[in-house]
Amino acid sequence: MFFERPESGELAILVHVDLADEADQESPRELEELALSAGADPVEFLTGSRAQPSPKFFIGAGKLEELRSLVNMHGAELVIFNHALSPAQERNIEREIKCRVLDRTGLILDIFAQRARTHEGKLQVELAQLEHMSTRLVRGWTHLERQKGGIGLRGPGETQLESDRRMLRARIKSIHKRLEKVRKQRDQGRRSRQRSEIPTVSLVGYTNAGKSTLFNQITKSNIYAADQLFATLDPTLRRVELEDAGPTILADTVGFIRHLPHKLVESFRATLQETTEATLLLHVIDCFDDERHDNMREVDNVLREIGANEIPQLQVYNKLDLLEGQAPRIDRDDEGRPVRVWVSAQTGAGTELLLQAVNELLADDVFHETISLSPRDGSLRARLYEQGAVLNESYDDHGHMQLEIRLQKKDLLQLLSRLDIPAERYCSVEVHH
Repeated sequence: MFFERPESGELAILVHVDLADEADQESPRELEELALSAGADPVEFLTGSRAQPSPKFFIGAGKLEELRSLVNMHGAELVIFNHALSPAQERNIEREIKCRVLDRTGLILDIFAQRARTHEGKLQVELAQLEHMSTRLVRGWTHLERQKGGIGLRGPGETQLESDRRMLRARIKSIHKRLEKVRKQRDQGRRSRQRSEIPTVSLVGYTNAGKSTLFNQITKSNIYAADQLFATLDPTLRRVELEDAGPTILADTVGFIRHLPHKLVESFRATLQETTEATLLLHVIDCFDDERHDNMREVDNVLREIGANEIPQLQVYNKLDLLEGQAPRIDRDDEGRPVRVWVSAQTGAGTELLLQAVNELLADDVFHETISLSPRDGSLRARLYEQGAVLNESYDDHGHMQLEIRLQKKDLLQLLSRLDIPAERYCSVEVHH
């Protein structure tokens, strides 16, 4: 591994600074949750405020001295900043306090490294780590400036630092190629689902909002779910049957977080593609969290960054069991369409209402009726069978075919258009966007 992973109970000092010139501040509580998720044991929380960060140490001279005293007093092995530090700032602080320093991005990368289970997830994490490490390569290497020649290995006079950078670039290039192969395999599966016209519903939300627990409740699965940040990293797909919408794919994805490092968004773009190409997004929200509105904005920001902000959303207010006097319910807009569902993934309360709401939204774009075809409409009948849209067929006394069909309205319109058949001959179809 390229980052030293904190072992369970590693003593850590947490540092948070309120900056006057930043309106969107990180959450001190979230830093503690991140540190615990990484396996650290926070022993002190150092806070302060500044107009702007110090270019050399991020914090001022007084806070730096206070931090040094806390490290010595507790025998801390790690100092974690709730901010993105420059490589120079990390090195300068480490030199002054004689203790390892980790910034917010490095901490999140470490948690991701611990959570990755699949081959793809491990590749994505390693890519993000390598790209983060490439700017900090001077850290932790004692031999960087030694001249090291090598016949057939390196050009004469090449420094170890240059060699290490070259190896990093080669490894990054290799991982990009392997991830591209994984993306193509994912695309094949996704195209297969699209050809079968199976809609995909993707669970999104702030990390630790309860997506995986809800996923398990709906699909009767047993994927890993825990009360910690980034418990789920790799996407999981399950098939569920809805009454009107028919077979549907439910996807559980990685949770989002405030100021999710851009390197991670880039590295996990293949994983997040399940979200970008979903038919419907279930935005899972911790209704008991005082910061839920800020968290909702952060989720919307990430969705905008990956190009998924135009996909229809259904808000799922989870952890209803923590609120007194609240019962599961569906909130609807002026047109009667579901916009919000209140549930408890832990107890299962409200999950039936959630499936009902999802079914309504998906079935709204599904044509499920019985149409009558004359004998001359054999080509339309054949095409409907080709698409697997015919659920039942019978004949009336006049020899007309009575076909019970179910397919996406847009696909029915396209099919009728290709055969030059007016849609109103059989049905009145409107496609909702």
